[in-house]
Amino acid sequence: MKNILKTTSQIFLCGALLLSASGCEKFLEEPDKSNFTMENYFTKPEHAESVVNSIYESLRATTGGGFNGAPWMMLEFSTGLANTELGQAQSSINVRNLVNNADNEYGNTWWVSSYRAIGNANLAIAKIPEISMDEAQKKKYLGEARFLRAFNYYNLVRIFGKVPLIDKPVDLTSPELYPDPATEEAVYGLIVADLIEAEASGLPMSDVSGRATLGAVKSLLASVYLTMAGHPLQKGAEYYQKAAEKAKEVIDSGKFKLFGSYDDLHSYATKNRDENIFMVQFVPNVLASNWQTSIIPYNQGISAYSDETGAIFANKEFVESYEPNDKRAKEKQFYYRTYTLSSDRSKTVDLGGYYIFKHFDTEAHLTTTSSGLNWPLIRYAEVLLTYAEAANEASGPTEAAYQAVNAIRSRAELQPLQGLTKDQFREAVWKERWHELSFENKTWFDMVRLRKAFNVKTKTFDNYVGHTFSYGPTLKERELLFPIPTAEIRNNNKLVQNKGY
Repeated sequence: MKNILKTTSQIFLCGALLLSASGCEKFLEEPDKSNFTMENYFTKPEHAESVVNSIYESLRATTGGGFNGAPWMMLEFSTGLANTELGQAQSSINVRNLVNNADNEYGNTWWVSSYRAIGNANLAIAKIPEISMDEAQKKKYLGEARFLRAFNYYNLVRIFGKVPLIDKPVDLTSPELYPDPATEEAVYGLIVADLIEAEASGLPMSDVSGRATLGAVKSLLASVYLTMAGHPLQKGAEYYQKAAEKAKEVIDSGKFKLFGSYDDLHSYATKNRDENIFMVQFVPNVLASNWQTSIIPYNQGISAYSDETGAIFANKEFVESYEPNDKRAKEKQFYYRTYTLSSDRSKTVDLGGYYIFKHFDTEAHLTTTSSGLNWPLIRYAEVLLTYAEAANEASGPTEAAYQAVNAIRSRAELQPLQGLTKDQFREAVWKERWHELSFENKTWFDMVRLRKAFNVKTKTFDNYVGHTFSYGPTLKERELLFPIPTAEIRNNNKLVQNKGY
């Protein structure tokens, strides 16, 4: 577990990055470095802000791109719905071909960055109460810290299963330095407790600054309850009802809405607004997002970027599984297969595949080569689909459940669902989740909680174990989790490698 620990000065150096949409100067505002010791750092309101900001900083670790791929791709290649032209990104290829192992750098990044965030959250939760400052603001910072700790544990428990549950500051002298893995039930218990406390912390329902909000807390809690209803905990109807109720609170708040155009999904003007409930924050030329070179075809000369890696794009069969006339599958909506040449913008070329347009920064590719697009973590579309699925499981296909899913379908220019049985409605909503939330690190999590995989040929759902990807590999039980990184097991012999790795 030593890999997850940072010295006090390293922790707070991360905290210099303020999440503000008001300008670059606040993004790089430095905290007071004169007090960088554990004993006397937590004395000022600015220190409370900096430690909370350091938790946000870790969110960026799993985004990115380049010639070695990026950790976010791990959760996409594991669905069997993604392809790559980047032969040197062995971590991507191993996951895609279902020959992954514990030395995968993507998994290591998920583990280390999540525990770094958790470590900073633990510091914030333990130390901020000691600071003399405005009590309402103190409560909000603690709410943000609890939300972010829950968010990171939610990723860890779904990706790795039984993981160490650390809820207080740890240093090299702590007896908890080498903790036992906790049960999944215990991890979910802390997640729910943190989110319930965060709900009562006075956070605003929405906030264009990019900080955590009550809307984000409730949306995440709805997702957590939905997962707890399914595998591995299988808590069933009670938790489907909880998920539906929490998602309905977000819907009824009136603070969020679907964008009218899919272009708004990758627009600077809509960062942290309307449909974008919670995002990873970036600013061009200061803290630029760096996945753009990964979502363009390999060396076809369409971008102002000098690197064109073709690291990830959609399988042809998946894009063709959308319903006829589904707007999301049309050119330059969710995907693109044509673009102009950087050497001559009057010439358009067929790229030969379906590349990801929902994360595409047009301005960066045409001129700036520095992208400030945010990475979406929670969208209102997901909340609507969570509500529709959970409400159906709890009470059958109610009118409100139809309204939620049909809002998604209406934007896609599809006919509304109607007259379905509970079973038919269930699979219809699953399809909408696969098609609407594609390439946003949602689909594999859905596959595992449902123990289902979408068959792009039959357009129905197979059992997860035994499902064969369109290009050959077959999912085994071991792929329900990722392997715990080798370095972590080497440092902590109490950890037990997941079955099959």
